[in-house]
Formats: sequence, structure tokens, C-alpha cells
Amino acid sequence: MNPTEISLYKSLIGDIKSRVRQAQNKAALSANAEMIFMYWDIGRMIEARQIDEGWGAGVIPRLASDLKNELPEEKGFSARNLGYMVRFYREYGEPPILQQGAAKLEGPNQPILSNQLAFGLPWFHHVLLMQKFKDLPTRFWYARQTLEQGWSRDSLTVQIRQNAHLRQGSATSNFNQTLPEGHSELARQLLKDPYIFDFLTLEEPFHERELETGLLEHAQKFLLELGRGFAFVGRQYRLEASDQEFYLDLLFYHLQLRCFVVVELKKGNFKPEYAGKMNFYCSLVDDLLRHADDKPTLGLILCQTKDRVLAEYALRDIHKPIGVAEYELTQALPRELATRLPSIETLEAELTESLKENGG
Repeated sequence: MNPTEISLYKSLIGDIKSRVRQAQNKAALSANAEMIFMYWDIGRMIEARQIDEGWGAGVIPRLASDLKNELPEEKGFSARNLGYMVRFYREYGEPPILQQGAAKLEGPNQPILSNQLAFGLPWFHHVLLMQKFKDLPTRFWYARQTLEQGWSRDSLTVQIRQNAHLRQGSATSNFNQTLPEGHSELARQLLKDPYIFDFLTLEEPFHERELETGLLEHAQKFLLELGRGFAFVGRQYRLEASDQEFYLDLLFYHLQLRCFVVVELKKGNFKPEYAGKMNFYCSLVDDLLRHADDKPTLGLILCQTKDRVLAEYALRDIHKPIGVAEYELTQALPRELATRLPSIETLEAELTESLKENGG
């Protein structure tokens, strides 16, 4: 073969590989959908017999034992899992496969679980969500985010533990004043408050550059916390204007919003002057890097603490879209749990008393 023929042949190999992968992915999704529907249907059958025959919950362990004997090669029919199948049917109603559109909760005859949410998630994601949330809107929020963000079960567990549904879209911003209506809401939902960086091992006192280095050393976890769509462009990204050099802490490009995102990391409290500096950086990126089809550059200022009112005043007359959020290196304990834990002083006193009693 001549070089042109070799190139065409390699292209054909690539096309075939892509088609095979596409078919494999579709087959996997189809198999998952069939399994989910089967579990829903088994839950329906058990529920119907319990109602018709007056059987109590005790029938489920017996079913699990008998199914193990009848179908020894099949997994997934433990008493616990059968219980989740019944719950899945009870809570999600008539066949999800027949229901279309977004999740709804109004009225007894409205679909409450869309086809995509029902069959796009693996079964054990459903089990985890049923374990963690009785509140259906919150459960559906995590289901949608799992599909959009591609969270594994471990990643979903982390997001639940970190209360992602309470943090998403909570940053202080001026997006409503600086972006078109539809785009401003998308941008607002992009940001969180606070961001949880509990994968870092920084201890006070630390420098902003150490924080920056730590985040990039844990790039996968950092990007997971930022959310889907962030593509890393550079660290200490150099821009030049009027013969002067300026360096951005972190620069990203967001693939869904189609815009650059400048992230500035600050130690300590938010200060109003940070907004003016970020406004300047966004202007530089818009003039020097932004393409004709790109949306306006977003700025994100991350501080350890912020006064929301002060941040709102600082952003009020800023012309570039900027958000301000806090970050935490360790997630705060729930207040009711924190109040039950002994203080350092109490532990030291108890230890001293114990040593005295034991002759230490």
C-alpha cells in the first residue's frame, strides 16, 4: 500500500473500532434497562401477591431462600434486594418505561420517574439513593446529576456525603445583571458554595500557591468537585497588556457553557478589591483569548470565608460575570453532632485523670 492507502486503511480500522464500541455501549445500556425493568416487575408481582393474599413482609426472606434453590446461578435475589425491588415499585408507580419527560410529582396520575432516570442508572445507584433519601425531589436531583456528570457509585456517595444538592447554585454572583436570562441560570447552576477540598492535607498556616499546587496534584478530585464540563487550560496563565505581565491562578474552558472560566484562590476573608481585579482579568481573557463564538468569560473567586452582603455590594456595579464562593479543606460536622463531641480540653483532662489513677 502507498501512504494514501495506508492512511485510508487506518481510518477504516478507526471507524470500525468506533462502531464496535458504540454497539457495545448501546448493548450495555439496553441490558441495564432490561434488568431495571425486571426488578421493577418483580417488585410489582410481590406487592400484588402481598395485597391479594394478605402476605406480610415475612414472605420476602422465604422467597429469597427458594429463589436461591430454584435459580442457583443467578445473583441479586437476596431478601434485602427483593425488598428494594418492592420499594422501587411502590415509590415509582406504573411502568417507568412507558413514562416520558422530566420527573413530576403533581397529582396521582402524573409520572414521577422519567424513562431516562429509571433506566439510565445502574441498579445499585438506585439502591443507594433509596437508602439515603426519602424525599423524592432530592433523590431525583442526584439521579439527574449522576446521569449528567457520569458519577460512579463511589463518586455519588461522596457527593451525597458532601450535600451537593445544598451547595449547587449557591454562590454569590452578578450573573443576572451581566448575562442573558437563559445563560445566567446555566452559569449560576455551574457554581457551588462552599467547595469541599477535603482531599487536601494542608494545615494552617499555608500559602495560596500551596493550595493551588495541592489542587492540581489531585486534579481528578478537583475536577470532580468543580463539576462536569471544566477543561483545564493552565496554571499561573500568563497574559500581557501594555507591556506588563499578569498571571491567572487557574484558567479553565467550560465545554457546555462555551466560555473561559478564571479561578482565583484567596486565603482568608473575601475583600471587595478582589472583584475589581477579577473584572480586569476577565476583560483581558475576553480580549486576548476569547473566540468569536465564545460566551463571555466567567470569574470565580474562591475564599475561605465571605460576607454575602459585602460580596453582593462588591459585585453590584461590576460589568463582567463573577461569582464568589467559599472553600473548605475539611467538611464541617453537623452542628448537633459537633455539640456532642468532647473538646480537646475535656479529652486532655480525662487522659490526665486516667494516668493518675493508673500511676502514670
